[in-house]
Amino acid sequence: MEIKNRVKEIIERLLRTYPEAKIALKFTNPLELLVATILSAQTTDKKVNEVTASLFRKYRKPEDYARADLKELENDVKELGFFRNKARNIKMAAEMIVREFKGEVPQTMEELTRLPGVARKTANIVLANAFSVVVGIPVDTHVFRLSHRLGFSQEKDPVKVERDLMELVPKEHWFKFPYLLIEHGRAICQARKPACSRCVLSDLCPSAGKLSNSV
Repeated sequence: MEIKNRVKEIIERLLRTYPEAKIALKFTNPLELLVATILSAQTTDKKVNEVTASLFRKYRKPEDYARADLKELENDVKELGFFRNKARNIKMAAEMIVREFKGEVPQTMEELTRLPGVARKTANIVLANAFSVVVGIPVDTHVFRLSHRLGFSQEKDPVKVERDLMELVPKEHWFKFPYLLIEHGRAICQARKPACSRCVLSDLCPSAGKLSNSV
C-alpha cells in the first residue's frame, strides 16, 4: 500500500478506536497550558496535573511567576523531574511575557519559541489547544516512537520527524493525530512491551511481529 494511503487508513482506524483522544493536561487558559506543557517534559501528564492543581491556585498571572522567588517556585514543582530547570524556565518565560508581550502568552510559533523552555513541541501544543492555531504536529516520546515503528520517519531529531509527519498526514488531522498516537502508545504500542497481537494496526505496521508482544 502506498504510504499516504496507509497513513490515512491508520488514522481512520485510530479515530474509531480512540474517538475521545485529546490533550490530557488540565488547564483553563493559555498561561496554564504553557506552564503545564513546560512541566510535562519527561514526566507523566497525570503527575503534572497533580502538581498544577495547587500551582495554578497560587500563580494566576504571568506577573505572579515573574515575581516568584525561584527557590519557592522550585519547591512548588519539586515532585516533577528536572524541577529546577523547569522552575527557572517558567520564571524566565513569565518575565519575558510581561516585558515583551504585555502580559499575554504570544500566539505565533516564532514568538513562543523565543520563550525559555519552549521548543516546537510545546509551542505546537499551546498554539493548537489554547488558540486553535495549527501549524505543525507536536512530537512527544509516544509520537516519536510510533512514527518510527509505523515507518513514518527514520529521523532521530523530533523536528525532522515532525517535518516528515507534516508531509504524510493530511492537514485536517494535524490537531488530532498526535493524541491518537499518544493514546495508542499508552494502551497498546508501549515502549518496552508492545501488544502487537492486540493492535488494530498490526497489518499496516512494518514493525509488527518484530517486537515483543504482550498478552
